[in-house]
Amino acid sequence: MAGRPKGIPKTGGRKKGTPNKNTAAIRDQILEALDRVGGVAYLAMIAEEQPAAFCTLIGKVLPMNVTSEDGSMSPPSRIEIVTVKPNTDT
Repeated sequence: MAGRPKGIPKTGGRKKGTPNKNTAAIRDQILEALDRVGGVAYLAMIAEEQPAAFCTLIGKVLPMNVTSEDGSMSPPSRIEIVTVKPNTDT
């Protein structure tokens, strides 16, 4: 049987909480690409033109645990997403 014998503690590897270097590199590349295509203005356009895709993105980036105003972990009774047209008068 290959591997570490039972009862022997695991050694090596990343420390708990250390981010994966590949994940960090990919995140940085995505943020750079977002910056190149217009950042917030681009995201606002996607929200209007492709709301399903934008809602999928929201689901990926929002925290999984939501704490209510009273401090409980009860699920929210209502989630409201409001899209706003960017101010183009600048």
